Amino acid sequence: MIILSIVIILAILVYSFVTFHPVFGGKPNEASLKRMKQSPLYEGGKFKNPEPTSMMTGDNSMFSSLVEWIKGPENGKPEKLTTKAFDKNAFVSKNDSTFKMTWLGHSSVLINTGSQIILTDPVFSKYASPLPFTNKSFVYSNEYTAADMPAIDVVLISHDHYDHLDYKTIKELDPKVKYYYVPLGVEAHLMRWGVRSDKIVVADWWNEFAVADDLKLVATPARHFSGRGFTRNTTLWCSWVIQSPMGSLYFGADSGYGSHFKEIGEKYGPFDLTMIECGQYNANWANIHAMPEESVQAHKDLKGEQMMTIHWGKFQLALHSWTDPIERARVAAHKEGVDLMEPMIGDIFQIQSK
Repeated sequence: MIILSIVIILAILVYSFVTFHPVFGGKPNEASLKRMKQSPLYEGGKFKNPEPTSMMTGDNSMFSSLVEWIKGPENGKPEKLTTKAFDKNAFVSKNDSTFKMTWLGHSSVLINTGSQIILTDPVFSKYASPLPFTNKSFVYSNEYTAADMPAIDVVLISHDHYDHLDYKTIKELDPKVKYYYVPLGVEAHLMRWGVRSDKIVVADWWNEFAVADDLKLVATPARHFSGRGFTRNTTLWCSWVIQSPMGSLYFGADSGYGSHFKEIGEKYGPFDLTMIECGQYNANWANIHAMPEESVQAHKDLKGEQMMTIHWGKFQLALHSWTDPIERARVAAHKEGVDLMEPMIGDIFQIQSK
């Protein structure tokens, strides 16, 4: 009875924490739910991938997987990763001919289109988790915070996982942000965190948005999943196409390899730069996280000119070494004749439209 009582009390505490702590986000209101139900991807209260996508694909048993996680990968984290101090003034200076960009680690990329400042999946916390002592970020020689960022016209969110949508970052960043563009359902999280509803634009796959006379955004497919608490897939996931007179960019966020890359390439390619997930993969998750070789193939499917790997260099969320993503991507890119960019985290680089 004592053990049972302890178990019940712990269960109540966990349930209460997940239910009431704002880090887990919010639930859709009536208007949000109505939009979600109109999506062809929404079925039985959840979103689904059109392509059959089982979550687990490997042969490892639960026990052997647990042992691997306890042991951890060799060279899983750097002692300290050398990064460059971000120069906000240099970044926002006017440039009429090329995109200015800065990779801030993982999937956070700052983009200056000449007239608009865009920030993708901002995560500046020291962890990618609702609990500060788990999924800690790498130590950078130069760290980045919301205070370091310029005024931002658009924040693009790909999905609601903690390493892409961070409660603390959004709270600190919000006074600088004009608009958020998010996939269906994610608006509920932002509104619970105090973001005004008139700053949030909600998207289903293939929705196009004229943000300004010289900026067009398109929410495009991804092969992934969502969830912050006990439930999965109650919000949508997506990738983003960014088009301006300077050229076209593809922000891929998280996705297993699939036919959607070729479809996006046919509709919106070619792209001057593709930013594609390359990290936090595992043979057991092959449908929802692409291997580096598949990321290179996705770039080719998208009709990309230059490729940049994201979703690595900040968190250890899988069982490969922290350098494995870029090392394998280099080999695959060389083999396939792909122009692979390797910007230093924090550095400002430019993309010239071809």
